[in-house]
Amino acid sequence: MRCQIHAALLGSVAATVLSPLSAAADTPSVATDIVALGGLVASVMGDLGTPTVIVPADVSPHDFAMRPSQARALSNAELIFWMGESLMPVFGRSINSLATEAHVIDMNDIEGTLLLGPRDNALVEVEDHHDHGAHEEHDEHDHEEHAEHDDHDHDEHDHEEHAEHDDHDHDEHDHEEHAEHDDHGHDEHDHEEHAEHDDHHDHSGADAHTWLYPENAKLWLDVIEEELAEHDPENAAIYAANADAAAAAIDAAVNEAETLLADSHDKGVVTFHDAYRYFETAFNIKSYGAIADGHAAPPSPSHMAELRDIVAAEGVKCIFAEPQFDPRLVETVAEGTDLSAAVLDPHGAHLTPGADFYPSLIVDLAGAISSCDDQ
Repeated sequence: MRCQIHAALLGSVAATVLSPLSAAADTPSVATDIVALGGLVASVMGDLGTPTVIVPADVSPHDFAMRPSQARALSNAELIFWMGESLMPVFGRSINSLATEAHVIDMNDIEGTLLLGPRDNALVEVEDHHDHGAHEEHDEHDHEEHAEHDDHDHDEHDHEEHAEHDDHDHDEHDHEEHAEHDDHGHDEHDHEEHAEHDDHHDHSGADAHTWLYPENAKLWLDVIEEELAEHDPENAAIYAANADAAAAAIDAAVNEAETLLADSHDKGVVTFHDAYRYFETAFNIKSYGAIADGHAAPPSPSHMAELRDIVAAEGVKCIFAEPQFDPRLVETVAEGTDLSAAVLDPHGAHLTPGADFYPSLIVDLAGAISSCDDQ
């Protein structure tokens, strides 16, 4: 049974959103790639406007094909917030060809964003769970990216482009707005990385599902607010108040999720694809692996056999399908076992898009894991 976020929490963003200062004020046209990011943008825009979400929540961004109507929406956007090349390369190519006048922000290129490397073979080493536990497994990553964010020294992700932004040596994207970006006046924010977002860096060395780490989402709210205020300074105070309310709503959702997951930390799960590492890190959830890797590539027979061995040996109780993918592979792993099968959806296809979407997503994921553990 899915846990529904409380009505008071659902309405917290909307209740705090201020009214527009002027109905005549021009708000920017905004587009995002995925619904979760669209929800964050919507929470900051409030009553001033609604972002266009290009990728429907029931479609996997890993193999998304853009329709003409979606291409038109992208081409009409003044501001584009997206999750970067590693999640959906086709979206980057579409931005390059269709949105040459837009200001583009890659969320994974924002200073302070937690980036974790992908797991090898989408399987977690069983001995790590026994010897160290979930928290210690997380510590093995050393969060080098946290310690190095200020210096942009992300060697593990090969982000050499941080040192080369001034050269704009990304010919494949060739965005004309690079030459014009200084006209946006980012000096008041002193966020030099904003002037560099349009480079669309390839984050192939990192797990792309960064929106499932709530602290990343809260960090991004500040950048979304600043970008909107820069394009629409008359309503800057509204964007700031809305961002504060949205951050508070995320905090409340995290608290509710932690309560739901209080008894789930030692109960390992198996997911359809390796998309939940950030959520596992945030909430100390133990995963024994995934059927498919972080890009949802089809698994090999040997991978499936190894996963079934792990399930049997460790007494795993839950396996999660996703609505964007064929459930038959999940059924194959669960066949002949005591696994409880449920749905875990990183895109929240059954949730209502809008300003309350992101807090609802966090609580929904926690409720799904908790409920499966109870079966």
